Amino acid sequence: MRITRQVKVGGIPIGGGAPVTVQSMCNTDTRDPKASLEQIERLADAGCEIIRLAVPDMEAAKGFAEIKKRCPLPMVADIHFDYRLAIAAIDGGADKIRINPGNIGSEDRVAAVLEKAKAAGIPIRIGVNSGSLEKELLKKYGGVTAEAMCESALKAVAYCESFGFDDIVVSLKSADVKMNHEAHKLFASQSDRPLHIGLTESGAGRMAEIKSAAALGALLLEGIGDTMRISLTGDPLREVILAREVLAAVGARKRGIDFVSCPTCGRTRVDLPAIASVVEARLSPLSEKLAKEGRFLRVAVMGCEVNGPGEAAGADFGVACGKGVGLLLDHGSIVKKVDEDQIADELIALITSK
Repeated sequence: MRITRQVKVGGIPIGGGAPVTVQSMCNTDTRDPKASLEQIERLADAGCEIIRLAVPDMEAAKGFAEIKKRCPLPMVADIHFDYRLAIAAIDGGADKIRINPGNIGSEDRVAAVLEKAKAAGIPIRIGVNSGSLEKELLKKYGGVTAEAMCESALKAVAYCESFGFDDIVVSLKSADVKMNHEAHKLFASQSDRPLHIGLTESGAGRMAEIKSAAALGALLLEGIGDTMRISLTGDPLREVILAREVLAAVGARKRGIDFVSCPTCGRTRVDLPAIASVVEARLSPLSEKLAKEGRFLRVAVMGCEVNGPGEAAGADFGVACGKGVGLLLDHGSIVKKVDEDQIADELIALITSK
């Protein structure tokens, strides 16, 4: 695992071996505190740990300050172009600022933001996006490349360091899965700054979720990533749910129920798809409850005598099926054999009785 420096966002550690945190961004108008807080509360209930809000003008900065008074999550102010908005957001209680030093303006303006953040004891996230790379880097590398993104990020880090500012988080985001991966790997090999991982502009539908899961899952499996946001067009609640699922899938944050079932083959002698569908659906409320409590269970529904007994025994609860029957297991111990039409009910009863 890549060990990075650690910063804190409203008391939540990022980097330094801390668990990967889940972030999202409101798509409400920051000038509307009521609507923004309602969305934030929904996101927090789903497992969001840090929330970012756009601050495009001074009215939004005032809304940001109002939201901060009642917000259950640490708040990040997303700032572009006007350094005064960053200063106003810090005065309004921001726990972190997201900027691109290249579009904030002159050195004195960047210095003003860094000095203000340093005095407030909050970190800054340097955001490098494939769509807004410096012209000289585009010329040097012949267009947008992973190398150009990495160099842009390293330059921005060095720039902040030159002002004596050290609480830095970095993000490098592209809409291209492979380029995104390569840029993160390059940066991780050259810096120990914590990384906020993501795939920008991934889209709205199923393919966006697949691309995001592939991009972030691959990075996490390489030990790259200290905090993450999955970016999807639409309700940000989907971002948080998918982020949690990706973390669980790679074993980074085990919460809720990990449900596994075999793909079935010619050896299967029960209607396993129907059984698995019923069990998974009925376990969904329990999975949500366990996730909120920070607890984890693995449940396995297996269809034949080849891998079934071993897989089911390796789960917390499981069933290994034979011809028209299922063998229920509790942490590897056989509980009983039940008929096919009772498998789902008996397995659910066993799990919920514990």
